[in-house]
Amino acid sequence: MRPKLILLFLLTVTSIYAQNVVQPKIMVIPYTKEGEDIRTVLENDENKRIVLTKIKEAFDERGFSTVDFIAKLKSIESGNVFNLDNKADIKSQIIDMAGADIYVEAEIICTHRSGGDSNVKITVTGYDSASGSSLANKVGESGNFYTSDIGKLGMRAIASCADDFLRVLQMKFTDINENGRSLMLQIGFDEGSSYTMESSVGTQGLLLQDEIELWVSDHALNGDYHLQGVSPMKMIFDDIKMPLLDYATGKSYTASRFGMDMLRFFRSLNIPISRSNKGNTLYITIK
Repeated sequence: MRPKLILLFLLTVTSIYAQNVVQPKIMVIPYTKEGEDIRTVLENDENKRIVLTKIKEAFDERGFSTVDFIAKLKSIESGNVFNLDNKADIKSQIIDMAGADIYVEAEIICTHRSGGDSNVKITVTGYDSASGSSLANKVGESGNFYTSDIGKLGMRAIASCADDFLRVLQMKFTDINENGRSLMLQIGFDEGSSYTMESSVGTQGLLLQDEIELWVSDHALNGDYHLQGVSPMKMIFDDIKMPLLDYATGKSYTASRFGMDMLRFFRSLNIPISRSNKGNTLYITIK
């Protein structure tokens, strides 16, 4: 094959691959310590607001779709959506309502030395919004400069790590898109429950544990799951692959939505349950 034809072939393959890559929607949020009010952190530090905006702009310039965290925060505040009695949970509420596939937590440290020079250091960590799983992290630093322009220093800091960070983030998101998110599922029983995993249920008279495993197999992406163990009073799946999207609605498919589907399944068996989820772990209690 001639060199020009080889080059044309490679460019065509690259173009087709690029068109098929699904990019995540990203929201950049400030790092907060446990119990801190994320609104107060931003209100009290102008430099963090500036650098947060510069990080978002850096992602925009590299072709990624972003959600403006500050604008989203103001919009949700104006709608009186927050539970003001639970300040530590405001971050979770914003993440749930933002519609971003990935949120990037940015720890921003601005240093001013006595000699007059300044430095901005940024640690960015990307998380899957649905499961809370960490996907990528990088550290960027501006270096020391005799300037008070924190915006420029922030841009230098994020520019030093943005390409590598976004490359890893895209790679992890592509894997999620193709192979699904991981979900852990733990099923147990109330003390007064008349059921065990060995109870015969359903129209076929199968054991409850068998009905559950068949349902999980049908609802896991590509039937991909791993059953860690089962006993008469407990069943644990340590990895169930969920699809990225609910194909019927086009919305993100989360552990909570998986739990709703499981609720319908148990109702079809006339078995009452309660459920809760934390991060990418779903807890089912059979009553």
